[in-house]
Amino acid sequence: MAASAVPALLLNPEELTRPFLPEQFNFATTEELEPFRGVLGQERAVAALQFGVAMPRAGYNVYVMGEPGTGRFSFVQRYLKAEGKRQGTPDDWVYINHFDEPREPHALRLPPGQGCGLSADISQLIDNLLATFPAVFETPTYQQKKSVIERAFNQRYDRALDIIEKLALEKGVALYRDSTNIAFTPMREGKALDEAEFSQLPEVERERFHDDIAVLEERLNEELASLPQWKRETSNEQRRLNDETITQALQPLLSPLAEKYADNAGVGAYLQAMQVNLLKTVIDQLVDDNKSDAERRLLLEEQYSPSPVVGHNVNGGAPVVFESHPTYDNLFGRIEYNTDQGALYTSYRQLRPGALHRANGGYLIVEAEKLLSEPFVWDALKRALHSRQLKMESPLAELGRLATVSLTPQVIPLQLKVVIIGSRQLYYTLQDVDPDFQEMFRVLVDFDEDIPLGEDSLEQFAQLLKTRTSEECMAPLTAAAVARLATYSARLAEHQGRLSARIGDLFQLVSEADFIRNLAGDLVTDAGHIERALRAKETRTGRVSARILDDMLAGIILIDTAGAAVGKCNGLTVLDVGDSAFGVPARISATVYPGGSGIVDIEREVNLGQPIHSKGVMILTGYLGSRYAQEFPLEISASIALEQSYGYVDGDSASLGEVCTLISALSRQPLKQCFAITGSINQFGEVQAVGGANEKIEGFYRLCEARGLTGEQGVIVPRSNVSSLMLDERVLQAVRAGIFHVYAVSCVDEALALLAGEPAGALDDQGKFAEGSVNARVVERLREISQMGMDDEDKPLAVEEKAAPAARKPARKKTPPATGGS
Repeated sequence: MAASAVPALLLNPEELTRPFLPEQFNFATTEELEPFRGVLGQERAVAALQFGVAMPRAGYNVYVMGEPGTGRFSFVQRYLKAEGKRQGTPDDWVYINHFDEPREPHALRLPPGQGCGLSADISQLIDNLLATFPAVFETPTYQQKKSVIERAFNQRYDRALDIIEKLALEKGVALYRDSTNIAFTPMREGKALDEAEFSQLPEVERERFHDDIAVLEERLNEELASLPQWKRETSNEQRRLNDETITQALQPLLSPLAEKYADNAGVGAYLQAMQVNLLKTVIDQLVDDNKSDAERRLLLEEQYSPSPVVGHNVNGGAPVVFESHPTYDNLFGRIEYNTDQGALYTSYRQLRPGALHRANGGYLIVEAEKLLSEPFVWDALKRALHSRQLKMESPLAELGRLATVSLTPQVIPLQLKVVIIGSRQLYYTLQDVDPDFQEMFRVLVDFDEDIPLGEDSLEQFAQLLKTRTSEECMAPLTAAAVARLATYSARLAEHQGRLSARIGDLFQLVSEADFIRNLAGDLVTDAGHIERALRAKETRTGRVSARILDDMLAGIILIDTAGAAVGKCNGLTVLDVGDSAFGVPARISATVYPGGSGIVDIEREVNLGQPIHSKGVMILTGYLGSRYAQEFPLEISASIALEQSYGYVDGDSASLGEVCTLISALSRQPLKQCFAITGSINQFGEVQAVGGANEKIEGFYRLCEARGLTGEQGVIVPRSNVSSLMLDERVLQAVRAGIFHVYAVSCVDEALALLAGEPAGALDDQGKFAEGSVNARVVERLREISQMGMDDEDKPLAVEEKAAPAARKPARKKTPPATGGS
């Protein structure tokens, strides 16, 4: 390569980063700034969320997608809470006892704030009931009326017995009665006879007594034939008296409640049903002397106290509920059970609401991954949103595994917006596999991963940092610290003209820097604290990278940084270990030999190469054929490997290094080992951008620095990656000193010229490469291999012709002659 071409490929230090300076900010510390309440650089997402929240029609639920740490959750929650405060407060809901069918509790709607009020009123009513009953049955008025009813019965009973007794006396028979029995006894001379005396009477007299007693008993039965009716009438009168007494006692207790809730027909109907049920409950439960007041109160609460579902403050606005653990029970509520001697039982008071109940009339936020990992939940949520009804039931009942009596609570109308927060991959998967998803979640809020640098971006960036430090009670940041954070954010975004939207990583760094500031006793966080926090994190997470570097320096991992070799070059990889990513050089090697196997990717053959990496290697065949084999068939056997890689390899960023290594093996041209190279190519030899360029450059620089910088070492990257370079200051200082270099190439020939140290060779007007150039030697080598392949095709035919007669001779010898003889 011409010497004049090298400076064109060499990048200046200014092109390797985009530093942000304190002078770009018009403040000394962030204490001077106003808080920033929006979301930085996510205008598309904000507009989509505003539309989704404002759209009143069904089906316009929201899916928020993006990477974690972009502030999507905090912004969505903050925006919904602010929007909810401007909206009306939804109604309260309680479950009440359905006295006619206790297994089907009724749902009662109340204006906001009245749910707790109704529960308190019923609790006060129970206190009044306990104070009223059974005391009302001990009043003189009640006792007098009760005595009149009992006296009337006794009088009718006594008159019947008086008639029988008079008849008995006329026949000389005495009538005896107690509380349970009536008996007849013979008399003589006014004295009742016992059995011994009766047995001594003459036979005729005994028979007369028997006949008389039989007649008397028959007459007694006739007189007392109406006794059951008398008792029934007495019981009815007693019941009417009790009902009248209870009703009169309940009237002053229930009337204030009926008047208070006169506007709510549901409460009025419940109070009427309660009054009817109390006519029975008072007698059955409150008059029992064997029960304590606590037991009586518990019984009344279990029958009459409302079971709260959801209650709101009058001025609370629409609720915003985030369910961090969206199980079926946590979302839809559950029916709890008690056990009594091994048997399960439940009541309407054991209905427990879920997040959908609390969010009804407002907004529910859930995380997609957690939501879809729970059994039964996704289908049940779709049913609820489709029917707009909230049904509380056990999912095991549908499977027939709930072997006990359960409840069927009345459904509650459901009106809310569900906001699901998840990844892009999950969103597209749901669109593909679930036809209902698109109908129910029509609003997509897409949070970008990085933010373009506009006129107000840096100011808003600083205001966002001000907001965070104020909320977390951290020290203010200086303008220099904000500038360093902006540089770090641009590095995270891998772009000189953008900031990263991963606000979570940025805030984590601010927190660690504030901790270092606090240990140092400083009042504000400066750029130095940011730098020390970055270095401390690098040290904490750098064990693996340090171990790999040690192995390279010890020669365990073979990487050369000087000299030249055929069929070898230094590629660049990025390893992700935990929350850290670092660059690691890796040797790429290639061998070529005659044959028709094509280019063999060793990584793919042993199932270590992932699809994108294998695609990059397969593109090499297309490039070689179109570039060098226009006049003859491409007959080649070659193998390419990423040396000393023992894990999965993915990505096509090694394809530029692989093609250069392959060309080196074909042309027998040594490649300089002082370079490391990264880049992807297409079938036309154009170099394409790759990811992780900063980590890759810094990884090779660390190795060169540890071995000693010679002034020749450098890294070759795609030209299209220049805008993504945000290199570390140590690398920049070495570049400024001229002891380390970064080159940017646009095509394979430019990279090959740098590695080979001479021009690769360009095509002339006749489509020929310059004689003796690297490319010309590749063509000649491929032509030789192709000719060897053609010669090999001819040779087997000649051998076969010569071998055929010899192969037939043994067969003739074994065939017997046609005629006999010895």
